[in-house]
Amino acid sequence: MNYRLLVLFDLDGTLVDPAGAITGGIIGSLEAHGLPLPSEDMLRKMVGPPLVTSLRKIAGVNESQLGSVIAHYRAGYRTEGMAASRPYPGVIGVVETLRAAGHLVAVATQKPQGLARELLGVQQMAGLFHSVHGSADEEQSPGPEGKTPIIAEALARYEGRYDGAVMIGDRSHDISGAVENGLDCIPVTWGFGSAEEFSVPGATTPASTADALLELILKRVPQGVGHGNL
Repeated sequence: MNYRLLVLFDLDGTLVDPAGAITGGIIGSLEAHGLPLPSEDMLRKMVGPPLVTSLRKIAGVNESQLGSVIAHYRAGYRTEGMAASRPYPGVIGVVETLRAAGHLVAVATQKPQGLARELLGVQQMAGLFHSVHGSADEEQSPGPEGKTPIIAEALARYEGRYDGAVMIGDRSHDISGAVENGLDCIPVTWGFGSAEEFSVPGATTPASTADALLELILKRVPQGVGHGNL
């Protein structure tokens, strides 16, 4: 008897450490436009949600400047930020182990999908995942916000091909998006979330290391069953 998991990973703060590229890039773009800077705490909260949402709701950027601020940020992120980012210790091994065991692994991020693929390519992680699911590449276009539709898209893609699914993330929207799709979320403590974010229903025991994360994921495979092959 085989049992296959579908494991969905958030990107920034879960798989990849932005190493200040996101918050530093936001500061640089706001400064270039003569706009006030959010506090350090508010800047950390801007990592995870779509950039356009963070700029509107946290930084208070008005619509007339939004496109220019985003373009300035993205230019710097592509030339410097992606290369400055690094995979968190041990996470590549977690993904490789899951794949070798026959499980499905995918990325579910609120970063624009094309940019997520670029980042994974720069970090030499593009071949690790069966698919990448993100938000619209046209960042200012209206559309559903939050992680819920992105997770739903990933689940629909693999419908009938997995026996259980779980979300891995570092922020409250990873947890809420998982819950709204009927999933648990395993929080990771090395990202940008807080203990308060991890205390909501739907969040399971947090993982503080990659080894602990792998153990928590594999505990979801019932004892005495094998793994599926792709």
